[in-house]
Amino acid sequence: MSSTFRSLRYRNARLFFAGLAISNVGTWLQLTAMSLLVYQLTGEATAVGIAVACQFLPMLLLGAWAGAVADAHDKRRMAIMTQGGLAAQALVLGALDLSGAINLPLIYLMSLVLGVVSAFDNPARRGLVTELVDEVDIPNATSLNTAVMTGSRIFGPALAAVLVATIGTGWCFILNGVTFFAIIFSLTAIRPDEMFQMPRRPRGGQPVREALRFVASRRDILVVYVTLLVVSTFAFNTTVVLPKLADKRWGDETAFGIVLAVMSVGSLTGSLLTARFHRVSMRWFMANIILLAAAGFGLAWSSSIWLAFVWAIPVGAGGAGFITAANAITQQESPADMRSRLMALQAVAFLGSTPVGGPLTGFVADIWSAEWALAYGSVISLVCVAGAGFYWITSSRELAPAP
Repeated sequence: MSSTFRSLRYRNARLFFAGLAISNVGTWLQLTAMSLLVYQLTGEATAVGIAVACQFLPMLLLGAWAGAVADAHDKRRMAIMTQGGLAAQALVLGALDLSGAINLPLIYLMSLVLGVVSAFDNPARRGLVTELVDEVDIPNATSLNTAVMTGSRIFGPALAAVLVATIGTGWCFILNGVTFFAIIFSLTAIRPDEMFQMPRRPRGGQPVREALRFVASRRDILVVYVTLLVVSTFAFNTTVVLPKLADKRWGDETAFGIVLAVMSVGSLTGSLLTARFHRVSMRWFMANIILLAAAGFGLAWSSSIWLAFVWAIPVGAGGAGFITAANAITQQESPADMRSRLMALQAVAFLGSTPVGGPLTGFVADIWSAEWALAYGSVISLVCVAGAGFYWITSSRELAPAP
């Protein structure tokens, strides 16, 4: 256990993760309430997918350049600004909902605002994590960062399932806005003289092209990014599918939040299992994709909510293990002055793919079935990991020295 949580011996890391845990409970509270609100207004999974697409479209368009900005500036100060912007978005959204002015176009607009701020927050905040610990502990710190974010999902969706039915979605958004002050306090309390600050990227040049050339030149990083792009596009749309699956198959749309919370128990497990490693292997990365895909079939055709709980745990473990492994492999292999850019490119692959995968998955749910809207991502993921594994094995043999 000391190996799993070794990054917590740093004061700055303890502060950051404590604030992040509180803030992310609110974040998942809002995301769950948002999906429920859109589904209640329309009854269509496609509309939920469009709302999710609006949230992540800015990451697709701006993410790589946002990473270049983070590499050239003080990441702690940048994170304080972006977290303040996210708090303001949540409070304004809550006020619109409570006033009765909320409608679908406004939800799409506020989702775009959230996406723009998040595009700059993601590389700054994740890059900051690597400056809170010594270089040898960076893979562990990035794994714990994912563990905190997925672990908070245990409470956020469950709270949303209760609060949406009692006080409404508007107060859920307001509560999320309040929780951001926890992470803002943590960021301001970090001691800069105890940070392990990385060299900043020199101004000018071609920062995004430099990062792309680095990815193309590294076989391991390229495999991770391409696989991440494919699997994320088609197999990470549970917030789109689950509201309709819960409504049509398990008889209660609010069960979506409970299933998501149970899934997060698995997510926390997958993240912590990855945090044990000092170096994360490609084999572990691909094994978690197989677990995610196989369990996705079981969740899609669960005949009862209780069976859905059983399958949700390995879905969460595989998904979080896959993402945490991708983060760790990227960080342990990247140059110090390129970390934010590479994490931004990774976020473009993981989150920026949502504008394509979200609406497509919602369309499959509305036209075909909610079950296949979840399961088709598992089929594509298995095909993808088979191809990636074949490429990795054959290319490793080609590069091996002759006997």
